Amino acid sequence: MNQDGTPLEDNRACQNVAVLGATGSIGTATIDVLTQLNRIDPDFRWHVSAASGHKNTRLLAELASGLAEAPDRIVLSDNENAESLGADENQLRALGSQLEFGPEALISAASDKSVDVVVAAIVGRAGLESTMAAVEAGKRVALANKETLVVAGPVVSQACEKSGAELLPVDSEHSAIFQCIQAAASKPKKLILTASGGPFRNWTREQMVTATPESALAHPTWQMGPKITIDSATMINKALEVIEARWLFGLPADAIEVVVHPQSIIHSMVEFEDSSVIAQLSPPDMRLPIQYALTYPRRLPCPCPDFDRTKPWDLTLEPADPERFPALRLGFEVAEAGGTAGAVLNAANEAAVGLFLAGKIRFTDIVLGCHDVLKNHAHEADPPLDRLLELDRWARRELKKRFGLS
Repeated sequence: MNQDGTPLEDNRACQNVAVLGATGSIGTATIDVLTQLNRIDPDFRWHVSAASGHKNTRLLAELASGLAEAPDRIVLSDNENAESLGADENQLRALGSQLEFGPEALISAASDKSVDVVVAAIVGRAGLESTMAAVEAGKRVALANKETLVVAGPVVSQACEKSGAELLPVDSEHSAIFQCIQAAASKPKKLILTASGGPFRNWTREQMVTATPESALAHPTWQMGPKITIDSATMINKALEVIEARWLFGLPADAIEVVVHPQSIIHSMVEFEDSSVIAQLSPPDMRLPIQYALTYPRRLPCPCPDFDRTKPWDLTLEPADPERFPALRLGFEVAEAGGTAGAVLNAANEAAVGLFLAGKIRFTDIVLGCHDVLKNHAHEADPPLDRLLELDRWARRELKKRFGLS
């Protein structure tokens, strides 16, 4: 809904979009979607009113320069960039956009009264405050930052109820579930998340011990950023998605399942009370769920490819193996526990992925470390946001201590 309570999609011929995390894989795909939408319907304008990046100022400048109309504001969330823009500063300032720095500027952009839709695409815990600001301001939030709900699901849910904000999922799995529920117009019995299985789907635990960052980053079907790709390899991304689904759709952990689908064509399924199962299928391209979150409930031509139905398609569904991918157990445990568990798991995982990419721990240490940190924290059932942020910092320190790296 807009600030005046009118439906977002119909009340004006322009929608102002804040793209937070514009230089990441979701952010750049969003810019492409918005550009294509303006070509499809020139009478309805999509304007990138704000775009943010962290350190990649060159790409941010290129993206902003390529838009038909410059953003009203450009935000660099890394305060250090204020002193070290170098040659990119001239290109950014030449756009005529207001140039701002730091986390507070992100929050301001997300809650600006002129913004209709916020694309929350900042990776990890770093996107929490700006996403919360958008929710509290009653925006439509196209949510690509699953960590917001993993860390603070109950807090975000309460804020949505209070402000009237719309949380529309951008993760392909949760977008698929949302689309299936809309199609059936019925309450689901089971949510069935599909997982590609990542690059190590057929590896043994013994083989995974020797996995390198290069092999873990070689995802067979999706093009994603490094952190999300490593999460896919450990399948902790699916653990986080179980937790996200629990808060997005209001179902308990035991009403959520995970199956492996290597082709990444079935993005998820929903089982209803009559045992009918509805699935959403499309080629593996994030532009479709991004566009659906922007234009819902309308469906418009999308820049993602169509199915090639002149050739056969294999659609394999396999049981997920929690023995080889113990992250799945963690996801269901945390989804059931709620409270502080999600914040601790997410923080420990972010710290562990960073250490693995830096060559300081083994691939299999990522989930083992997360398990140990979770086990060693004193669970609280109903924490406020400041306590969740405190535990986020604690879990990162605790994860490093576990490997003697404090």
